[in-house]
Amino acid sequence: MGAKENTLPRFSVAMELPPSLSRFLLEGSDPSVRVGVLQDLLDRPADDPEVATAREEIGRTGWAARILNDQQARGHWETFREQGDDLYLPKYIATNWRLLVLSDLGLTIDDPRIVRATDLLLKYWGKEDDGVFGQAGSELCVTGNTVRMMVRFGRLEEPAIGRAVEWLTETQKTDGGWHCFPSEAGTLDCWEALAAFATIPPRHRAEKVRRAIVRGAEFYLERGLLTEKDGSTYAPWHRLHYPVHYYYDLLVGLDTLTALGYGEDPRLRPALEELLAKRNPDGTWSWDAVHPDLAPDDPYHPRPPVYPFLLEHPGIPSRWATYLSLRVLLRSGVPFAR
Repeated sequence: MGAKENTLPRFSVAMELPPSLSRFLLEGSDPSVRVGVLQDLLDRPADDPEVATAREEIGRTGWAARILNDQQARGHWETFREQGDDLYLPKYIATNWRLLVLSDLGLTIDDPRIVRATDLLLKYWGKEDDGVFGQAGSELCVTGNTVRMMVRFGRLEEPAIGRAVEWLTETQKTDGGWHCFPSEAGTLDCWEALAAFATIPPRHRAEKVRRAIVRGAEFYLERGLLTEKDGSTYAPWHRLHYPVHYYYDLLVGLDTLTALGYGEDPRLRPALEELLAKRNPDGTWSWDAVHPDLAPDDPYHPRPPVYPFLLEHPGIPSRWATYLSLRVLLRSGVPFAR
């Protein structure tokens, strides 16, 4: 079945939530959750008073505020050297990782703290001759993640981001996927390029990006998001995580594909059914694990030291997991029934 790009990723059908679930998501929750629920699930406009109030609170209270409170004067987190290498290490608390989470939470360059941090990243990582992302020696996951967060922050027009987007289209494999390591074929857990393209508004997508989206979406759809072409799968893909950073799971795949307009493709059905099966009896979802979450025989291990970072603890009802899961269901036309 051929895939085609959907140019209308904004969904205008509101979801009817049970009162108990609505209270869980909106009363006493983080402002980033409230903005997402009000706009994405309940279809409130940006100028709705409740939306505007919650948006003003992002960065002042809650998760984003706690992260920003640890920001250093130059715009970084943890340590910083003039070479810029400390923007990535240590995992997962250095500047790169903090910014990825803040971009998820809805911060933009309207906040001067985001301007300082992204200016720093662009200065040291976005050089045309020897930058970290979008260059011949770049790493796919870093480049895709950087594009995704910079577009969300409002910095799509930066020349370095344009070069990085171009590089992501050029590094797509012949099978439509991508791979973070040297390989002739793509792999499902190299999702960052497709997710980056999903953040670019359709009217700003160059023809090369549109073609890459169609091929990339087909790569995931023909594998049902969870099974490689050779029939192999990977245990962590079936566990929900946050932050994901460069760790793939079924919610990452569903969120990316439905954001691109493929929510009603029947090949998503098994992954959607698995997501529904993870729902708690009260209608919420929980995170299953904290990254790094690796299979017992996985040969890859992050370079130490590693400091896991989380917003919500696994195993208990999560507002963020519930919001993201419900957004996927809405985009897929799956009614909420509880």
